[in-house]
Amino acid sequence: MPAKKSAISFGLVHIPVELHTSVQDIDVHFNQLHAKYNARIRYKKTCSHCGAEVAASDIVKGFEYEGGYVVVTDEDFEKIKTEQNRSMMILHFTTLDTISPVYYDKTYIAVPTAGGEKAFELLRTAMFEKQVVAVAKVVLGTKETLITLIPRKDGLLCQTMFYEAEVKALPNYQTPEVDAAQLKMAETLIDGMVQDFTPAQYKDEYQERLKDLIATKIAGKEIVAAAPEQDSGNVIDLMEALQKSIDQNKEQKPKRGKKKGA
Repeated sequence: MPAKKSAISFGLVHIPVELHTSVQDIDVHFNQLHAKYNARIRYKKTCSHCGAEVAASDIVKGFEYEGGYVVVTDEDFEKIKTEQNRSMMILHFTTLDTISPVYYDKTYIAVPTAGGEKAFELLRTAMFEKQVVAVAKVVLGTKETLITLIPRKDGLLCQTMFYEAEVKALPNYQTPEVDAAQLKMAETLIDGMVQDFTPAQYKDEYQERLKDLIATKIAGKEIVAAAPEQDSGNVIDLMEALQKSIDQNKEQKPKRGKKKGA
């Protein structure tokens, strides 16, 4: 996925940046097959009016209203953006422990572009030294997104966030009394298990076993042959050809004359 171009606005300072995704998909993926033929299941976007398959370039967004639609184009979305919407406008600074992790959504890595390196590094260093994060807003796509800029020694994280209205309330439950002796034992157990978080030591063991399973099936030649795919376009052409043949046959068929005395 290409980097998103944006900027960080801090007072009168404007810092051009790019937002890069911070994670990658390493899971094993499967195709959906028809069990009878072992053929791929295909999904197509079709028009509910004419039934034709629709290309992405021919699709627009519509807001349903009183049985009709208000069509909003990409140009319309751009028109209502202000200059402030086009950059990450810092609203205020705070400490990281004041933000509950439940509000975090996706993580990006902010990288300065040409001309913004010095101001970017100044902001990152000042935030890191003060041990604060920045709360900001920016329009991403068709939504004004709340974000947190988190300084690190090696860069600046951009964490998109949910609004309070989007976060569900915690389920209510009765809080029982905690026994002091049991609490002490629990704390002792926790103390004995405290260690630094080292990302490299954690692996998705289930995915590793899944890869081994697939490798074993391949080694045992447990590979099914897929039925050849049919071109749905040929079916449509055949139907059209049959209809034309029927129409032509009607035109060529001689008309019967009226019987005398009728």
